[in-house]
Amino acid sequence: MGNFRKLNRPAAHRVSMLRTMVSQLVKHERIETTVAKAKEVRRKADQMVQLGKEGTLDAARRAAAFVRGDDVVHKLFTELAYRYKDRAGGYTRLLRTRIRVGDAAEMAYIEFVDRENELREAKPATPQPPQRAPLDPWTKSRASQQWAGPKLTKNSASDGL
Repeated sequence: MGNFRKLNRPAAHRVSMLRTMVSQLVKHERIETTVAKAKEVRRKADQMVQLGKEGTLDAARRAAAFVRGDDVVHKLFTELAYRYKDRAGGYTRLLRTRIRVGDAAEMAYIEFVDRENELREAKPATPQPPQRAPLDPWTKSRASQQWAGPKLTKNSASDGL
């Protein structure tokens, strides 16, 4: 399982809570929760979308073992798998919203990217820098020509006097 946040809960409660939150995130595509919980939900939600993109029977069984509801599994393997077929990762976005009144917990929205009515638009892809020709190691650099000046030979030095 690796490193994860314990969220001040026993293991069974923590896993149950994460299963419910991931299922609700897939169903509604945006939920509001605390930042710590949202970071854990993001990890599991990205894993579930990855299983949906695999599309195999084994992946469907593993996703069905974690999320709650057949409609959620169906949405993972149809709608979300199609939406993110060209994306390599980062299917969710975390947006910090407010401080909760009562216990001052930091709250955040977690939502899927590239969907309708999203809170923040996805950043455009960064353009690739232009391709440069490979450098020839035997040619002089501009800097050496600028500061060193022309190379003097013995013949040109004696001609000048």
